[in-house]
Amino acid sequence: MKASLGIFFLGILISCTAWCQSTEGILGLKDYYKDYFPIGVAVNNRTLSGDESRLLLREFNSITPENAMKMDALHPREDVYFWRDADSMVNFAQNHHLKIRGHNLCWHEQVPDWMFKDETGNLVTKEVLLKRLKDHITTVVSRYQGKIYAWDVLNEVIGDADDEFIRNSLWYQICGEEYIAKAFEYAHAADPQALLFYNDYNSERPVKRDKIYRLLKKLIAKHVPIHGIGLQAHWSVFEPSEKELREAIELYSSLGLQIHFTELDMSIYPWEKNKRPKKVGESEVLTPDLEQKQIDQYGKIFSIFREYKKNITSVTFWNVSDRYTWLDYYPVPGRKNYPLLFDQQLQRKKAYQAVINFR
Repeated sequence: MKASLGIFFLGILISCTAWCQSTEGILGLKDYYKDYFPIGVAVNNRTLSGDESRLLLREFNSITPENAMKMDALHPREDVYFWRDADSMVNFAQNHHLKIRGHNLCWHEQVPDWMFKDETGNLVTKEVLLKRLKDHITTVVSRYQGKIYAWDVLNEVIGDADDEFIRNSLWYQICGEEYIAKAFEYAHAADPQALLFYNDYNSERPVKRDKIYRLLKKLIAKHVPIHGIGLQAHWSVFEPSEKELREAIELYSSLGLQIHFTELDMSIYPWEKNKRPKKVGESEVLTPDLEQKQIDQYGKIFSIFREYKKNITSVTFWNVSDRYTWLDYYPVPGRKNYPLLFDQQLQRKKAYQAVINFR
């Protein structure tokens, strides 16, 4: 009888263990971080079907269109809007109860030529350009009113050179700084409930960080409707340092703005901005040393994210897995990179465990 009871309870124990393991197996990043912040991912058309779609729905609860809402993709000609791809992503999000961030309304890249030029090919006046920007933002934001909860209104306005404040883009050459505040005002008028963000890269590096802070402080002082700062977080296994990341979070938080990490990935190569060809013999291997660096870096930054959960209200990865990443094409076209938490077979990498280890 005692032996039978022992076998019975052993069977229950084995069943419970198996059940717990299977339950653990279906938890995703969104579940581990449910008490912290939404975990998002950038998507393209391919992401929304097949095995990538299943992984997305298991792991994430927010999406950002990677390219479909950028100006040249959405508004290629003055009298033409291409809604299909953006609409499909918004519909996917709504059907699966996902949050969606809009990206982006105004940028110096991926802008169709017609935006800046008249019928003779000359640059338009400030009045014309601001009118075109208003029409674009009003049309796009109004279409998705109540569906998109946050917008990257302005992308990468700050110059990269240490002595350059506002980037010398055509927006700036034609309109001066005025277009910056106007973009936020147009977006707010189109959807007063949407959260509006300024989005930029290298936003934790001290020189650029301080310039971004200066811009944000000016906008707030002028009562421009801005709700948050988006730190793109295109990082590498070599940066940022813990000190730089903490200082950036604390500085931006001092303005009373929400913080979103909007485009997170972790390159295995040192950070580069300018495009260049692949060098002969340039390694494309995720070595054990680089893999460990990536594990440590992901673990470190998510530990800091959790510590500042009162200030951070969203974290979004830029692409789903190492199967496809924009870093395979930029800044070195054709050089394979491995910046994400899922490998090319969509399996969780060791870095994933570092992200969900809350010790």
